[in-house]
Amino acid sequence: MKDWKSLYEECMSCQKCPLWETRHNVVFGEGPQNAEVMFIGEGPGEQEDLSGRPFVGRGGKFLDEMLAMIDLDRSKVFIGNMVKCRPPANRDPLPAEQEACIGYLRNQVALIRPKIIVCLGRIAAMKLIRPDFKITRDHGQWTKKAGVEMMAIFHPAALLRDPRKRPETYADLKSLQAKIQEVCDHTY
Repeated sequence: MKDWKSLYEECMSCQKCPLWETRHNVVFGEGPQNAEVMFIGEGPGEQEDLSGRPFVGRGGKFLDEMLAMIDLDRSKVFIGNMVKCRPPANRDPLPAEQEACIGYLRNQVALIRPKIIVCLGRIAAMKLIRPDFKITRDHGQWTKKAGVEMMAIFHPAALLRDPRKRPETYADLKSLQAKIQEVCDHTY
């Protein structure tokens, strides 16, 4: 396992998959290195690629609103992605791209040691929770893996496209709020 600085430096110069050829910035993720809650999406979009920061476009602004509904803000959680470089035209990251990048995310999780991981959307849930995860069926359900409480919610961008899923997501967020109160020690 690399320390934070070494991991960051290696990630910033990564050329393990073809995504490096079209990126503007590597989106390493951001938040406290001792965050008890991590949010993991699938990959950076256009605004994230341009800024080098996760979830800063329309979906990111909506994520901020979702966090505010349960008295959280991004300064208290770690927000990252499965892949650290933008897939062309915001397509889903290919399995080979996910495999090339998963070591960075695993190292981040090992260093941060969160108590809760929330997958944002099906891609992250299929990789982190289980391969047959169906977001419409399984969102909001808790799973414990290696001592970490895990759940998935609809991706903020999906909620912008289909507002009918927002009431279900609000219920999932309230479940997250209750789990935070149950297992987390600080700053919530």
